[in-house]
Amino acid sequence: MIDSFANALGLGAHDPAFWMPLAFLALFLLIIVAGTVLDGFDIGVGCLSLLAPDSLRPRMLSLLSPWRDANEFWLFLGLGLFVCAFPKAWGAVMGGLYEPLCALGVGVFARSVSFEFRLRAPVERQSRWQMGFALGSWLTAFSHGVLLAQVVVGFQSDAGYIWFSVFMGFCAIAAYCLLGASWLIMREAGELRARAVNWGRRSVRWFAAGAVGVSVVLAFVNAGVLLKWSDGPYWGLVLFLWALILSCFVSIEMSLQRMINSSYRTTTLPFLLTLFVMVSVMAGLAFSFFPYLILDEMTIWDAAAGVPALSLILSAIVITLPIVLIFNVWVYWRMFGLSRPPLPPSFKG
Repeated sequence: MIDSFANALGLGAHDPAFWMPLAFLALFLLIIVAGTVLDGFDIGVGCLSLLAPDSLRPRMLSLLSPWRDANEFWLFLGLGLFVCAFPKAWGAVMGGLYEPLCALGVGVFARSVSFEFRLRAPVERQSRWQMGFALGSWLTAFSHGVLLAQVVVGFQSDAGYIWFSVFMGFCAIAAYCLLGASWLIMREAGELRARAVNWGRRSVRWFAAGAVGVSVVLAFVNAGVLLKWSDGPYWGLVLFLWALILSCFVSIEMSLQRMINSSYRTTTLPFLLTLFVMVSVMAGLAFSFFPYLILDEMTIWDAAAGVPALSLILSAIVITLPIVLIFNVWVYWRMFGLSRPPLPPSFKG
């Protein structure tokens, strides 16, 4: 497959002009996955804090404190890499995604400012900043869904596509709520865990509806994608992936129902299954779009920068990537398992 693409472009498989755009595309997709997975539970907990009672909100936000600085890293890294590696696509992408990208920026800014100000505000004003963090999380999650919908429909803005974008925005909120709820189930006990189970059960079906909706619309909008799924050599793999995703949704629902009826023995399972579904959906979309960066309009080689520029960026990545990996492994290795709030010190007079 790689050799056929190289021959179609008149390049060799070992030519830097061929493999460098592929390498940067793989790195960009890896950053998207990392940002969705590692920042996803943060966004989800922020969305759920709007639904939680006032007594539980401080605990929910305190659980996020160790990862807040690391979570904001992925968005800026992804945008910077895209602009530098694929500059010829930036104008078309910004022209088609200007509104949801601006909404995403506002949501991320509101989340960051509200979280930091809540830590420094007087007690009587902390609830306002908690509300700002929750609303910013909702806007961020909704923007992600609209961005995905607009990319799938090729930036079209007819009335039907707008309603599809709105639908996908709410499904994205549900997906992040499920990820946040499953993380809280794994990390916390007591009333917050019980509420997280109910939040997760309300979110899982909307997440499933969004996964089905984006696939159906993509197939109807683009006949080439439908042909790639159904009549190409990979139809068996596509069918297997869909069966696997469906079984994961069913398993998540059954696991959450079991927590209500019997026990909490499998508290990690919903979180891992939700992560797997998210990664699988993104992998399926990447497979459907390849080799295009903008579907049917611009391939990754059309959009990529020149070899000298890519070589310079790659040199910087070789130096910084190990630092990034060490930092994130150090930060995230304790995100699993039950968390216990610290006990206040006892002062003896």
